Amino acid sequence: MASACSIRVRGVVQGVGFRPFVYRLASAHALSGWVLNGEEGVEIHLEGAETGFETFVQDLKAQPPLAATITEIEVHPADPVGLTEFTIRESEHRFHPTVRISPDLPVCDDCLKELFDSANPRYQYPYINCTNCGPRYSVVVALPYDRPNTTMKQWPLDAFCEKEYRDPANRRFHAQPVACPACGPDYYLYPSDETSAGTNDSVPHAAEILQSGGILAVKGLGGYHLACDARNPVSVAALRDRKYRKEKPFALMAKDISVARTLVDLTLDAEALLTSAARPIVLARTKMEFAEVSPDNNELGVMLPYTPLQHLLFAAGAPDVLVMTSANRSSEPIAYEDDDALQRLAGVADSFLIGQRAIARRVDDSVVRAGIFGPVILRRARGYAPGAVTSLPGERPILALGADLKNTITLVVNGQAFVSQHIGDLDHYESLRAFQETIDDLVSMYEVNWDELLLVHDLHPEYRSTAHAAARQVSNTRAVQHHRAHVASVLAERREWTKKVIGVSFDGTGYGDDGSIWGGEIFVGSVQEGFARVAHLRRAALAGGDAAARYPVQAAAGFLSQVDGLPDLLSVPFSFPERYRNAMELVRKEVRTFATTSMGRLFDAAAALLGFTRETTFEGQAAMWLEQLARRGSNTDPYPFPFVGNELDFRPLLQAVARDRIRGRNVKEIARSFQRGIAQGLCDSLTTISRARELDTIVLSGGVFQNELLLEDLNSLLTEASLRVWTNHEVPPNDGGISLGQAALAAFGCFDRDLKNSQQTVELANEISHA
Repeated sequence: MASACSIRVRGVVQGVGFRPFVYRLASAHALSGWVLNGEEGVEIHLEGAETGFETFVQDLKAQPPLAATITEIEVHPADPVGLTEFTIRESEHRFHPTVRISPDLPVCDDCLKELFDSANPRYQYPYINCTNCGPRYSVVVALPYDRPNTTMKQWPLDAFCEKEYRDPANRRFHAQPVACPACGPDYYLYPSDETSAGTNDSVPHAAEILQSGGILAVKGLGGYHLACDARNPVSVAALRDRKYRKEKPFALMAKDISVARTLVDLTLDAEALLTSAARPIVLARTKMEFAEVSPDNNELGVMLPYTPLQHLLFAAGAPDVLVMTSANRSSEPIAYEDDDALQRLAGVADSFLIGQRAIARRVDDSVVRAGIFGPVILRRARGYAPGAVTSLPGERPILALGADLKNTITLVVNGQAFVSQHIGDLDHYESLRAFQETIDDLVSMYEVNWDELLLVHDLHPEYRSTAHAAARQVSNTRAVQHHRAHVASVLAERREWTKKVIGVSFDGTGYGDDGSIWGGEIFVGSVQEGFARVAHLRRAALAGGDAAARYPVQAAAGFLSQVDGLPDLLSVPFSFPERYRNAMELVRKEVRTFATTSMGRLFDAAAALLGFTRETTFEGQAAMWLEQLARRGSNTDPYPFPFVGNELDFRPLLQAVARDRIRGRNVKEIARSFQRGIAQGLCDSLTTISRARELDTIVLSGGVFQNELLLEDLNSLLTEASLRVWTNHEVPPNDGGISLGQAALAAFGCFDRDLKNSQQTVELANEISHA
């Protein structure tokens, strides 16, 4: 008599060709039964010889589809019901869904071959896809992932597509976005005097616009891009001017990998990232001058085409290197709805290449780097989001709201931590709206009851995200301190809950336990027990609060007020502007000044001493400028950065910078000695703490650790000290990783405070609730 078993497979197993794979595997093992998409993953019922079950499961683990990720397989005995064949059943909806949604996937090689095969029915069709590729997260509107729950539901399949969709042997079997020119959406060029709106006309004309120096808005997977010829400085300058993007580097899209290799120095690791399924923007050293694309920066961000339309544009004659930047004005979220794009980008784009398929949610391009400690994600979005990056203990749902800069949110459902795409800076209304939409989107998709949620936010009482927590009026809200969340995010990625570590959190701004502005913190502890602050950067005065982040000379005032023997910095060679004198006056009178231990502002102060005395035009610009300067300097001796008591003393460090600047030493060498001084001083402090606490593992997180040169120096020094180093890999080290750390600490009850209903929080909450 036949036996039976039930199997549940969790992970990224929907929308990636998993059910047809199971169908073929069961047929190969002569097993009957069924497979369907459930709320928690893929459910399988098998009947047949018991010996076949074991080999089936072995092959299931060993040979999943390329885009699938299996995290767990449960096998239980079941009662046979006499099935004689294996079938694929329609999805069931019984409980709250916890399945992992697949990120969007790049067009596969098989579809590319068909795209350029004139005999194929989908020849030059920009929406070609199959179960191995194409849109996922950007088109799904509900779970389970079936066609009626996607933005393709308004296009019924014709007979040709229906046949492939229903054929288990076809690679388009249950490919939910499947379509063809006869039954699916198309693209059109606007404005255009052409009578035809089809791709055959619009794509060649769009390529001509790019070739002639025009700026084109192109609808992609998760939003619009603004594109122009990267080798045309006039076009790039025009885009920069229209977009109000003064100096921040643009991303490039290379026609293919051979073109990419001519643009940047691709290591094997960097090339692996560039060609991975995520198809992110990869930062790498430039090989050629692109002054308008990346001013004062020897790194370029390069990506490869990942949609059929992008391949069609290059094939139609578009320049082989395009600026491909998010379609928005500076600091706004990416435009993804057609009417909104036409309105917001009027005057920016000369023409619009508009696709008819709706985008369910905005998803930016991801940004990554092949770092000294392994791959690091600097912006987590398309290709990665909304993947579950870890499993947390407990079943209570948790919603972590992240920070106000580079915001992401994390939703924990049945222990699985789903991290959202990059949202942006919440000071801007459109970004705040995107933040609220993303929260509602994920909570609704996973059918989480708000009454059951634990809502976690930053400790800062005036953060927009904190105010949002108050406006939600959820019964259970808790705060987690910013820098502890940074450290916890690294450990959460590794599922290290009890491991006791020394955690270093260096960034620009974060609200500390004492109400001051932290940013140069060293902790000891674990996720399970919490983190105790054991050391920090020496306190300085921050004149004018947040404005100091935009003006390095203003940030410098509070640090330099403690340094003896400085000359007049308003004269040559420093030539500080009058803003510095005004800031020093505020520090002297202790008016509108705030105590800070910010390592980010220390880098700004050093940059000011070396010549960056103007206003920054994007976050972290002065520190990036300093790193680029240091990279061009020789490997010199470090400046002193002593660890005294429990403080890293910046005074000798800045004194040495100023002294050598007066002596006329090359600023590149000064920058290098400053960077090495930071690394040596931190290494000395960590070595001291590790010996005292008998700990051997260092965790590094926070925006300052996006500085790859600093990490290279630390790698060398800490390896010599026999200390193990852990850094972020699944979420950004910047504030984009904060929400994961908040969720991890919340899962273990490590809170810093209940929701603080200060007057500022209440006012902001009211403002947000009426927005």
